[in-house]
Amino acid sequence: MKFDIVKIREEFPILRQKAHGKPLVYLDNAATSHKPRAVLKTLEQFYTEDNANIHRGVHILSERATEAYEAARAKVQHFIHANRPDEIIFTRGTTEAINLVAQSYGRPNLNAGDEVLITEMEHHSNIVPWQMICEERGALLKVVPVNDAGELRLDQFEKLLSSKTRIVAVTHMSNVLGTINPVKEIIQKAHQKNIPVLLDGAQAIAHLAVNVEELDCDFYVFSAHKLYGPTGVGVLYGKRALLEAMPPYQGGGDMIRSVTFEKTTYNQLPYKFEAGTPNIAGAIGLGAAIDYLRTIDFEKAAHHERELLAYATETLQSIPGVRIIGTAKNKASVISFSLEGVHPHDIGTILDQEGVAIRTGHHCAQPLMKRFGVPATARISLAFYNTREEIDIFIRSLKKVKEVFK
Repeated sequence: MKFDIVKIREEFPILRQKAHGKPLVYLDNAATSHKPRAVLKTLEQFYTEDNANIHRGVHILSERATEAYEAARAKVQHFIHANRPDEIIFTRGTTEAINLVAQSYGRPNLNAGDEVLITEMEHHSNIVPWQMICEERGALLKVVPVNDAGELRLDQFEKLLSSKTRIVAVTHMSNVLGTINPVKEIIQKAHQKNIPVLLDGAQAIAHLAVNVEELDCDFYVFSAHKLYGPTGVGVLYGKRALLEAMPPYQGGGDMIRSVTFEKTTYNQLPYKFEAGTPNIAGAIGLGAAIDYLRTIDFEKAAHHERELLAYATETLQSIPGVRIIGTAKNKASVISFSLEGVHPHDIGTILDQEGVAIRTGHHCAQPLMKRFGVPATARISLAFYNTREEIDIFIRSLKKVKEVFK
């Protein structure tokens, strides 16, 4: 059965609008994805019918809110195939989830001379927290390089992985290159030396089927807003034994079992990592996004995205002066590029006037920009609600950019 793109797009009301008088062509999905009607309806329903704080209330609204919040946790558990719901920690997003691991796992386990291993293609969110904890603990940050195609150099990974390595933190899929890393192989090699692995799944979660049990990763992190859910909420998956051993990241309500001025005892998992009032509506909205994704054929959606990526790559390469940054054999839905003689911000500004929304800049990956010798790139990033016609509009608009700067 054919992938019904018309029916899919009907579920995303924001796509019907115009930008500068022209139909909106939204190609910035790696930054944030749009929300289907089911998510919007769920958020409205929560705030109009069930709005209350969770876990501590005995009244009916609190009970309904708590039930929906914990149901969302179970939906995440099943979506990524975690073993238990208490291995799912709700955070404010990928960034906070990585910071949580850096502080709660890194601080007790890193000492002077120890090493943390990351890669050259990491987002700043998977660089800076490790730099901070390494500086505090006297540890060293080691970086696995990428080749000219934007693929991880596994030979260098094996060389850098040592008895001093205390954790490996690597992106599952690059937000700049689109590269899908061989994470299963990375995890296997790290585990042979009893080294835990954190996967940054912020980009991968919306494009790949993720099974944390099969991958055997120790931590997996992602954000709801890149998975057609709300902003301000994310997920940390961690193996129970590791989470149990880690001290709380923040102190406050709900992460406690009892408090006296002399001593505080902490709550059980997952609550000991969820201090304060969480983004209740956001978590419930993430659950609604997962419910929505289960109504579509994920394989067909992924196939549609791959076809769009191939078509966009081919047509983009046909334009003289275009350089694509990131040509890995195994990649998904992201194309970063430069256009000779034109600054990326000028590309983005002119495309915006044509109704085409793309991303320009260093994409929170300045070390990777330096690796490829560019200060910034233009980037298109695709979702399953995009179309070939939108790619055509983008290409026509990019040709107008060339005309302006001829």
